[in-house]
Amino acid sequence: MTLLPRTLLWRSFLLISLLMIISVAAWFQILRSYEREPRAKQLAQMVVSVVNLTRAALVTAHADKRRTLLAELSDREGIRIYPAEAGEKLLPARDTAFAHMLHSEVRRQLGDATRFASGIGDQHGFFISFHIDDDEYWVVLPRERLERPFPWQWLGWTALALLLSLIGAWLIVSRVNRPLKALAAAAADIGKGKTPAPLPESGPAEIETLARSFNQMSQDLARLDADRALILAGVSHDLRTPLTRLRLSSEMSASDETLKQGMIADIGEMDAIIGQFLDFARTQSEEALEPTDLAALAREAVEHQLRLGHALQANIEPVPEQALRRMGIKRLISNLVDNALAYGEKGVCVATRCEGGKLILDVLDRGPGIPREEAERLKQPFTRLEQARSGKGGSGLGLAIVDRIAHHHGGSLELLAREGGGLIARVSLPLQEGAASSGS
Repeated sequence: MTLLPRTLLWRSFLLISLLMIISVAAWFQILRSYEREPRAKQLAQMVVSVVNLTRAALVTAHADKRRTLLAELSDREGIRIYPAEAGEKLLPARDTAFAHMLHSEVRRQLGDATRFASGIGDQHGFFISFHIDDDEYWVVLPRERLERPFPWQWLGWTALALLLSLIGAWLIVSRVNRPLKALAAAAADIGKGKTPAPLPESGPAEIETLARSFNQMSQDLARLDADRALILAGVSHDLRTPLTRLRLSSEMSASDETLKQGMIADIGEMDAIIGQFLDFARTQSEEALEPTDLAALAREAVEHQLRLGHALQANIEPVPEQALRRMGIKRLISNLVDNALAYGEKGVCVATRCEGGKLILDVLDRGPGIPREEAERLKQPFTRLEQARSGKGGSGLGLAIVDRIAHHHGGSLELLAREGGGLIARVSLPLQEGAASSGS
């Protein structure tokens, strides 16, 4: 599982923030590197001057004045002088790049015999050795003269500048992300069969070009849908007129009764296929949403089939009313029930319930079933299963129409194996917030 956020806004913001923090850290490191050598040379020159002046003062001062001189150096300058003793316990000097640079420069001017320490016994400071004749002494400088306090005020200003830069980066990234978010929402509307409002064609050249191309694509798709519906409506009108005349002629014919009934059945099947073509071509978003009781529609479909003499079972639980496209849902239930009666033949059952925040409609049968690997393929238009559930008429659009209607409602269609044999056609629709716990 990746720790990166999924949205472009946050990914871009985090990337820019990381680059800015790295830039500030690199700038700080470069400044330290360039500033270290001049500062080390400056401090080394000060240390050398202190040691040389101290040695000169001690050499030229009268013996009875040296104690007074050492006291004044300690009180006024904070400089202490100790004679070096054999076997004294030295604390090693600090092992840093800056300390090495400082020591190297001091030794270059005072000689390679110069020693450094950070303390002797319980005395702490910056210890530098020097010689007067054969005697060795330590000059002790306060660390405050060599160590620079951390620049907290500069750190605060740096943090403020970085914060303002991050705010600016957020504004820039959000401005770029806003049209992309609108584009994603419009693309989702197209996926649901809706025609989105045109996107504003403004902003950077790339975003403007993208919005203009998307608007043109949306208009072309809407025009294609309208043309398709118009063509199918015209074809259905042109075909149904001669079909009606053929039916009337067949019914009035005095020829063989078996042949007449066969012709009437064929004409009825052709008319039903044309109806399925129209249902598939119909744009679901053209129908307005209205409060709809799914359980009532399922019960109505069952009662209709019972009146026609078909054997159905019902396990319809009350469900809350939802904002649905009523005619589309009726068409969905009718297609599933007709499909179950045509291929299942027995054990057909219609059930409704609420489960896991969804409205569930199940249509079950005891037919030959559908192989699991074929379930998704059979949701495609003009697709039929040739082995297990063949031998029946139809256009191969029934399940495609159901899947499209469910998709337009934000739901899904699943084709599941039924325990004991058969098929479960399950439609799941999202249960809208604020819905009652039970239907009317």
